[in-house]
This record gives sequence, C-alpha cells and structure tokens, in this order.
Amino acid sequence: MGSCNARLCEDGNTGSVPHQHVHQCLFPMYVVKVSDFLEMEGAPEPHHVLLQKGLLHQWKPGMRVIFVSHQWLGGVHPDPEGRHAAVLRSTLQGVMDGSLQVELDVAYDLDIDFAFFVEYTRQQVLSGYIFLDWFAIPQITARAEGVNEESTKSDAALAVQSIPFYVETSNIFLALVPEVKHCTTGKFCNYASWLSRGWCRAELWCHLLSNKAFNQVIVVYSTKESQLMFPRDWQDNTIVDGDFTVESDRHVVKKLGEVALEHKIQNLSTAGPLNLYRFFLARRSKMLGEAEATTWEVETFLRHFKFPDLDAAILDKGSMSAVQCATFSGDVEMLRFLVQKKADVNDSLQGLAELGYPDHWNLLMTALESRQCPEMSLRQGIWIRTLLDLGLDANSSTWEGTTCCSFAKSAAHVTELLRGRADLHRSGVPLGLVPMAKVAGMANLETLQKLLELRCDPNPPLQGLGITPLLSAVALSRGNPKSVEIVRSLLEARANPNVASRQSGSIWLSLVAVGRVKVALLGRETCTPQTRSAATLPGSTPLLAAAGIGSEELVELLMSYGAYPQVNDRGESCEFLAEANGHYNVLPCFQTVAV
Repeated sequence: MGSCNARLCEDGNTGSVPHQHVHQCLFPMYVVKVSDFLEMEGAPEPHHVLLQKGLLHQWKPGMRVIFVSHQWLGGVHPDPEGRHAAVLRSTLQGVMDGSLQVELDVAYDLDIDFAFFVEYTRQQVLSGYIFLDWFAIPQITARAEGVNEESTKSDAALAVQSIPFYVETSNIFLALVPEVKHCTTGKFCNYASWLSRGWCRAELWCHLLSNKAFNQVIVVYSTKESQLMFPRDWQDNTIVDGDFTVESDRHVVKKLGEVALEHKIQNLSTAGPLNLYRFFLARRSKMLGEAEATTWEVETFLRHFKFPDLDAAILDKGSMSAVQCATFSGDVEMLRFLVQKKADVNDSLQGLAELGYPDHWNLLMTALESRQCPEMSLRQGIWIRTLLDLGLDANSSTWEGTTCCSFAKSAAHVTELLRGRADLHRSGVPLGLVPMAKVAGMANLETLQKLLELRCDPNPPLQGLGITPLLSAVALSRGNPKSVEIVRSLLEARANPNVASRQSGSIWLSLVAVGRVKVALLGRETCTPQTRSAATLPGSTPLLAAAGIGSEELVELLMSYGAYPQVNDRGESCEFLAEANGHYNVLPCFQTVAV
C-alpha cells in the first residue's frame, strides 16, 4: 500500500518517483467532469449519448481522475434506476463541501496522516473527472441508430483491454458498493458481491499494485458512510478465483494480475522499502492462486530476499525477517532449516500494519491468518504441525487476548491446533472473546462448522468486550461472501439473536465511557467509527448491527429466526442507526414490526 505522506505533483504522483505505466492504452480514456456529473439526474446515459452532448473528454496527463468501480445492477444497463449514480453524486458532493469524511474501517490499524488524506481527496474531486465504464466504453446494447456494430464491438473490446491502464492512470479508486438488489436476478449486490467479481478484483489489484503516491481504496457503502478498504480484503481475494460472466476472461485477467504483481515486486526491489518487497515476493504464489507454495534453495532464498548471507538472515530481527519470509512463502523446509540454524522461532511481526498484519503476532498466528492451508503441503497439516513441533504454543495469545485458535481459517487448522492441545473454548484476557467469535467474523463457513461440530458454545458467557459469535459475524460481515451462510449456521445451532452486548473490566468500560463523552460533545458525525462503535456497543444486538451496516439480507434472516427490534443503551433503534448511516434500504423491514 502507498504512503499518504508523500509530496504530490499536479498530476497526483510523487515528485521523487516518476510513475511508469505497466499496461497499454488501446482505446482513448474518456472521462466526465465531476461538475457535469453532479448536474445529471436519474439513470446514467451511455457513452454515445454523452459523446454527442460534448460531455466526454479524452484523458491527458495532468487530469485528476476518480476511477469508479462498481457491479452492474442489470443485464443491459449498469444502473437502470439510477441508484448507484445517486449515491455517487451525494458522495462526491459531500467530499467537496466537507459534510462527508472518508473513514478508517474499525479493524484498520494504520497510522495515517488523515488531514493530508482528506485534503488530497477533496482536491482531486474539486477539479476532477470521473471514469465510469458506462460513460467511457462504447456499448452495443445502447448503441445509437446507424452505428456500425462491428466497429463498436472492436472499440469496446479495445477499451475493455485498456481498463488496467485506465485504473493505473487514475488518482483515486472508488468502489461504489451500496446494497441494492439486481434488477434481473433479484440478488443482493453489495461489497461482498463486488469483491467476488473477477473484473472488479482485476481493477482493484491494478490500482493497489501500481506505483502511485496514493493507492488507498475508498469504499462507498451509502451516502453517509465511506471507508478506506481493509487491506486483507483484497489480499484474500485472488483474481484467478473471481467470478466471471465470460469464463474465457479468467485467463486474460489472470495475466493482468501477474504483470501488475511482477512489476510491483521489481519496483520494490529497486526503490524499496525492503520489508514490502519481501512481503510481496513471499506472498507471490498465494496471490496468484498457485496450487503449491514456493520451495526455495538456501542460496536462492538468501539472494532473492536480499539477505547478505546465512548468518545475517539468522540474526535479522527487523520487519520481514528470514523466518517470516519463509512463513509467508509457505516454505516449511526453509523454516525448519532456519530454526535448525538457531533462527528465533518466537520472532514476531512488526512494520506490516499497512498490509493488515498488526505488530507482535507470532509465526503461528501469521501462518494461520495468511491462510497457509495444510492442503497446500505434501502431507496433511504439515504447516501448523511443524510450527507446533518447533515449540510454538497453540494457546498463545496477542496482547489484547486473541488466542491462536481465533486465527484458524480451515477445518484442518482446527484439527492441528487440537493436536497441539489448544483450548477451543478459552477466552483471552482482556478481550474476553472465545475463538468462535473471531472465526465467525473473519474466517469461513467450513471453520465455523468445525467448531460447532466440536461443541463450541454459540452462546458463551459475555466477558471483556462482550461480543457474541453471532454479533461478530454480523458486524464483520461486509467483506465475507459467506457471511449469510455463517449467520444462518449459528442461528441453526441455536445462537440467541436477541442477546445484547455487555462489557466488563476496566479497559472496556473506560473505552465505552470515553466514546460516549466524545459522541456527546463532538457529535456523531465528527467522531471516528471506533469512537462511535465504543459508544453504541453496550446493548447492541445482531439486529441493530445489521441495520447499522445496511444489510437487508441479514436483517430479514435474523428476524426470520426470532430477532426483534430493540434499542441499545443509548436509546438508539434499528431505524435510527440505519438512517444515521444512510442505509434507507433496510427501513421497510421494520415498518410492520411492533417494538
């Protein structure tokens, strides 16, 4: 991820590192002025109409461009009712006049210069242009009378092939993902479904792997809620595993990802920083969806990861040390070799917060969280088993009390942790959450079902932060494509949908008190998501959480299993939280319910 502290030139790139384009431009990049877009109404008009009206401009260096990535809501029109367009207009206007502030995800642990970020984003929008595929690319389905269809097909094909260039050229990447039902299929389109689309992933990767000063991703959930993307959301969604309407696109898009990743690694190798170079090199096989992890020869490993010699690698205690490189690479034999040579198996992470890996995680936590799946090794369970054999404690926890079991990402992970005598029911101090609470929110259906099979309690006693597995599954559901199935599995296992969150312990009670004071003094709109969450957490239920994130599907599911509207300890109702966050789509769900 890029730094938000770099000095920006007029074109948005850093003054010190000139940007070199990786991808080709085979068709002109057409953009629309933000000011013109704000004057539009209703469903967006197609390329040829805007071209005739003189509202399209060919991109040239120096233009500030906002690339809008979105999921189509219809078969022949991307936004038949203009719902996405309305949210986008309101969002851009809010950024310009300061009424909307893009925020950090609650789970994001990143030291960012937010004043710089806010002003940078505002400046891009004030004098900016929008790239939207419906505006920019000739469409057969919306062609004008007398247009040569073969010529249009050719231009459209070239434009589609040029999308990686358009992404790379843009200054801001905006994912437009408010929850809306698809006009044809009736399925919910939201952040999770957008993340599942192969082309959306390709656009995302081309942006994040580019050599740009600002390569954060702004995720727009509603007219009142926009956040920076949590970095592991994109790392866990490889291009090759995405959903494609045209299956032949998979191979083409995979190549785009390979080119972008290789260029990223080459650039980091030359310009640094070294820890990010090592991270992306180590994760290369996983990110490209290759079946087997890379296995390195010792000399090749030292040379590629830029360790002067074996002794230096053994003694290195910096960010992305040798044992961490081996762990992220999934190279079991290299890890064994390094530990045999007296490398520190208890080495902990540092300096990777911007990639979604907080400081002080141990190697076992890192292997689990980075999805070093046992199936990738020659022998079932060899990765986790090796780390346990090397002396790592299956019951170790982070400073806030997240136990290793909480990091499990597969049933095989759980099995191997059990072999190491892990306690699947223990809650760490001071967090007070059982492993199932984090698994429900951050893992997958397979892992959750394994814990249920092993009789883990879906209704554990509330301690510390006071969050049930069901509340966690709902609150952290946005980027998880299996969140609905996870919530349903918990409900079928008799998880109580009406248990309200209750905090205990001085740390959490103080956090709640400070949050309430800040919200009362500063106002809800000016406080961070973390502050608002702390203030509203006491008395929160899964249904309140679902309303607050605007998930109509989860609201309906919870209510079908007996969830009923309540208010939290601040007296905030489901309707209040939905409206406060701009999620008007869920309000009809509560209109016929008596509280």
